[in-house]
Amino acid sequence: MDLVKLFIEGGDLFMTILTIEFILMILAAWKAPAWVKEIGIIALTTGILATFLGLYQAFIAVQLAGSVPMGVMCGGLKVASIPTMYGMIIFLVSLVIRIVQKPRI
Repeated sequence: MDLVKLFIEGGDLFMTILTIEFILMILAAWKAPAWVKEIGIIALTTGILATFLGLYQAFIAVQLAGSVPMGVMCGGLKVASIPTMYGMIIFLVSLVIRIVQKPRI
């Protein structure tokens, strides 16, 4: 899948915030390693928040429309889940960075 298409479908605001958090996490891995996991958790939380806000907007639209075809509803759920997946990927990368940076015994 085209990453730019996913970025735009996920919502410019939250996907930009998540990208900034990802960049901050990479910088923290270099300058402040203790913050890497925390920034990953913030990214995961931001992605979940974006999904819930997207679902809230979708449910308002469904309520106003009355009846919505199942294909449209499933497409909306797919799009609403993109920020959460991106946040999970950032969190996973933060955990991998923490594992690599842990002191050896």
